[in-house]
Amino acid sequence: MTAEVVASTDPRTRSDGLGWVSRALFGDERVALTADGGPPAGHRAVARYAVVPSLARARFLLPLGAPRATAASLLAYNALRPPRVRAVRAVLGGLSRVGALRRAFPTLTVSMPAGGEASELLLAERLAVALGGAPLHAACGVRPPDPNHKPTLQLFTVDGRPRGYAKIGWNGATRALVTAEIAALRALAEVTGVPDHPGTPRLLAQLDWAGQMVAVVEPLPSRVRGVPVTDRPRIAALLAVARRGAPPAPPRPLAGSPFLARLATEAARAASATSSGARAVAAVTGLERRHGQTAVEFGHWHGDWVPWNLGLHDGRLVAWDWEHSGQEVPLGFDLAHDAFQRAVVLRGEPAGTAAEAVDAQLDRYGDRLGLGPTQRRLVADGYLLELWLRTWRLAEGGAGWNATLHPALLDIVTKRHMA
Repeated sequence: MTAEVVASTDPRTRSDGLGWVSRALFGDERVALTADGGPPAGHRAVARYAVVPSLARARFLLPLGAPRATAASLLAYNALRPPRVRAVRAVLGGLSRVGALRRAFPTLTVSMPAGGEASELLLAERLAVALGGAPLHAACGVRPPDPNHKPTLQLFTVDGRPRGYAKIGWNGATRALVTAEIAALRALAEVTGVPDHPGTPRLLAQLDWAGQMVAVVEPLPSRVRGVPVTDRPRIAALLAVARRGAPPAPPRPLAGSPFLARLATEAARAASATSSGARAVAAVTGLERRHGQTAVEFGHWHGDWVPWNLGLHDGRLVAWDWEHSGQEVPLGFDLAHDAFQRAVVLRGEPAGTAAEAVDAQLDRYGDRLGLGPTQRRLVADGYLLELWLRTWRLAEGGAGWNATLHPALLDIVTKRHMA
């Protein structure tokens, strides 16, 4: 009878967001999960979570048993969130302070075999060990299943101090992103004293856990505020990211550059994996034919430079989510990405209109990056092809195709090379 109850209430059997997140966090079959029930025979409860607002429409898993940690998981960094989201979290934070969440929402009980070691079976416990051993409480947002999304644990001490944020790479696409961010944050830790370079959260720990790649990142400063989406691009910061304190690099022709060689290699890999890859190979050839003799400065880029990945703390810019960061790209890629994503995400425009926004932004600010008209066109064309290859890498890693970007980007690049 007990086994039947456990099977019927275990959220890992669900196909929705709660099922996806609970499988990622509690993947070991020796760990028992029960919704609105106690631990099964032979198990002991080790953690309880409020499922908000319901099992059917879960949006949060909030730790129970430490009201200050629970409240902090809802109220920390609320200034970075939209007003409506902020208001909902404020109400829930108030409920958590008075211990009302357990009465108001379903409870998820996490239990393990008697005598088992929690740090061997539970990711949150293992992370606590990695961060020094003090008890930690974990909260997690729940969103619909998406092979491109990464469950993220917010880790707090008993008294509500943020201790870290753990990103979980669980499939090929997300493992690659978490691995890339780990490498980027390690490299950025060496970038100090560079004027205008944005502050960057430190990497606190990394784990290869049950086939998952986990990066634990330092919490943002408590007083960080989001950059308004209407802000103009911060050119000095973009240059600092690209150069990392080094003097401007001499411009080099596209032909023979490591950047072009990488595009060619990735396009060839795409061609061996998907029928669309042949068009990418042709696009690389067209890019070299059109821009091969154009010389540009190459450098680093953040890779996802958008207002919602930027904040301000005591007047200094802070940047996070470096999982698409890279080097040896034409100077101006972050400026192009900012324009493209504002058009697609904020204004809901199609890829073709977003590509026009890239051209417009490069024309407006490109001279401040030392880009003439020919160089600006190279940056735009190269960026759009780079973005399609990123889209393909994510699809190849199990994330599926982004319908907004594929095949539209290949169509756009092909037309631009023929213009």
